Amino acid sequence: MPRFAVAGSLVALLSVGFISCGGGSGSATEVVDLHGAGATFPGALYDKWFKAYVAAHPTVRIDYQPVGSGAGVTQFTNKTVDFGASDAAMTDDEIAKVDRGVQLLPMTAGSVVLAYNLPDLKSPLRLSRAAYSGIFLGKIAKWNDPAIAAANPGVTLPASNITVVHRADSSGTTFVFTQHLSAISPAWQAGPGTSKAPNWPTGIGAKGTEGVTAQIKQTPGAIGYVEYGYAQQTGQPMAQLENKSGAYVTASTASSQAALAGAVLPDNLRLFLPDPDGAASYPIVTYTWLLLYRQSDKPAATEVLKDVIRYCLGDGQSVSESMGYIPLPPNVVAADLKALDNVK
Repeated sequence: MPRFAVAGSLVALLSVGFISCGGGSGSATEVVDLHGAGATFPGALYDKWFKAYVAAHPTVRIDYQPVGSGAGVTQFTNKTVDFGASDAAMTDDEIAKVDRGVQLLPMTAGSVVLAYNLPDLKSPLRLSRAAYSGIFLGKIAKWNDPAIAAANPGVTLPASNITVVHRADSSGTTFVFTQHLSAISPAWQAGPGTSKAPNWPTGIGAKGTEGVTAQIKQTPGAIGYVEYGYAQQTGQPMAQLENKSGAYVTASTASSQAALAGAVLPDNLRLFLPDPDGAASYPIVTYTWLLLYRQSDKPAATEVLKDVIRYCLGDGQSVSESMGYIPLPPNVVAADLKALDNVK
């Protein structure tokens, strides 16, 4: 079963229904079914949270489908789900298309890493900003290119071709990564730019985080961008990246928290960090959001959904770090809980 798959017992229904119980007595217990879809980036964490909540609340069933941020926003806009999820917070134009109103809630944070497949490389790969932007622009095509070698003195790099692997679907992770490339590379900003589904200058596409990771694993010489926790749990080598201060930083809880430390969350809870300051900061870090309707046509289900979210913002945060995600700072949790009152 795929890592992000939700257990089969969490049936995907959209309405409030009933199940029989109690030895043929004819009594019934109200059951609430919640259906959500969207980002793959936090998919493993959402799966963990929702299963834990359901285990403690037998009359609640939750189905979350990690179909990608773009598809999640589309399904949320089309009102075919009870909630959506996206690594790219909805824009004002996207929000305007939802007549029920939209409440964005940052639920966790994490890093985007560059995973690679160089079996004979014994030392961690270091990539300068010029090197990894050049790789994804298709301007650096060999692993022993001088731009890569300069940051890896004493390391024998292969003369083999670089195979770029990118997302084939509309992806919030892609949005985060291309937003960062636009911030550090004028050539990228003027070319593909920031997008959930850019016109890639080079490489092969794969669907979802799982697809990108699988393609990297089976392709010697490959490199691609994936979520840190997933790369960590699947044993993918990850490059040390040059940050804004010129330091080469490994993705970790500490380096990601350093990137978030100086950021001020605005009232709309929509915060992007395309190129964080700080010598200890990992350079590609993002929040990821749940998408809620401010006005619901299913009050009972909405109250349950809000209780699920309170669990995720409370006890649920304790499992974030062990899965490669960044626990929310207390001020962000407080802002989320206050914003949850906007959901009726």
